[in-house]
Amino acid sequence: MTQTFYTKWQFSVLADAGGYVSKEYNNFQTALLSEISKYAKAVDAAVVAESKGHYLTSCFIERNGKFYLYCPTPGGTGMGVLVADSPFGPFKDPIGKPLVMNSCEDIDPAILIDDDGQAYMYWGNPNLWYAKLNEDMVTISGDIVKDPLVRKEQGKIDQYHYQEGPWAYKRNGHYYMAYASTCCPEGIGYAMGKSAIGPWKFKGHIMQPDRRASGNHPGIIDYKGKTYMFGFNFLLNFRQTEKHHERRSVCVAEMKFNPDGTIQELPWWEEGTPIDPVGTLDPYKRTEAETIAWSEGLKTKSSASVGVYVTSVHVNDYIRVREVDFKKGAKSFEVSAASVSGGKIEIRLGNIDGQLLGVCNINSTGGAEIWQTFTTQVKKVKGVHDLYFVFKGGKGELFNLDYWKFK
Repeated sequence: MTQTFYTKWQFSVLADAGGYVSKEYNNFQTALLSEISKYAKAVDAAVVAESKGHYLTSCFIERNGKFYLYCPTPGGTGMGVLVADSPFGPFKDPIGKPLVMNSCEDIDPAILIDDDGQAYMYWGNPNLWYAKLNEDMVTISGDIVKDPLVRKEQGKIDQYHYQEGPWAYKRNGHYYMAYASTCCPEGIGYAMGKSAIGPWKFKGHIMQPDRRASGNHPGIIDYKGKTYMFGFNFLLNFRQTEKHHERRSVCVAEMKFNPDGTIQELPWWEEGTPIDPVGTLDPYKRTEAETIAWSEGLKTKSSASVGVYVTSVHVNDYIRVREVDFKKGAKSFEVSAASVSGGKIEIRLGNIDGQLLGVCNINSTGGAEIWQTFTTQVKKVKGVHDLYFVFKGGKGELFNLDYWKFK
């Protein structure tokens, strides 16, 4: 039977995301579509521009200087692996065939490399599957296993509430299996075990299901002594339209543990405690304009000349940059901008109507991608502050921004 790769979802992501994603991400997805076509040809599959499947539900991991991308291909075609020397690619298919060709449940791969160097791949909806990987990360070692506990069985209650999107994690000798739980809406549930393959014991929810998002998939990392869980909501989607689209907004929360290793339940993303910064930003180095903690009304685009830049700037839009360390004091500000109509940047501290440090006038440069550097003197400021750029001017789009820095 001829296999089929469905690619409309990728095209819709690129079209839907528009200016919200970087040049590198656009290039990556475009290259990924090319690899899908090559891969499909290698396994004698058809490529159809229909929206069945979620090829982009994939997993990155680095090992020995190589970057591996594990990609599900729904519709019973299995999962493949691509490899590159950079996280931005270009990615190549190292084996010319599916890494796993198991069942129509082959989605949402996740990778764990244990302390002894053994790598594991987990995946599956609505059951949890796993397999060992060889050190080359592109071949399977041994059998593919359907977890004996985290599975759906007719006539039995699923005590794990497992749905999809597994994420394996290890901390202080404890193994964790987090996943999208229940459906729908999905929460984030988890189980614990004494090895990378369990047996798993359900411990509860890290985050309860919430009707503000149909899905919620976990990713857990340790960084600078703390543990963070990433997931998503649809906040930006519903700020634009009441109609649901797969415009997922990435969210993050700090995870905390009890003495026995269990995880303290987190509130819904918007209701949680803001994360404490793990560092400060040096304003005396060139800072890309798309360095943003929060913003209103902006998008990003890219060009061959400057790469990614901020665009769609209108009156009263703003950028917030957190934890900017001015140290002993800044005296001036410069910004690279391009503009047809021009406008102003109010440089403020603390909030959008906070202390005014200065105003940088942006004159017309003669084109939306004709870049010039503009400077202004600022009131001397010391210490660590949240920095706000508030945009003023006439009607329509004011200017585009490439980078900024203080002196």
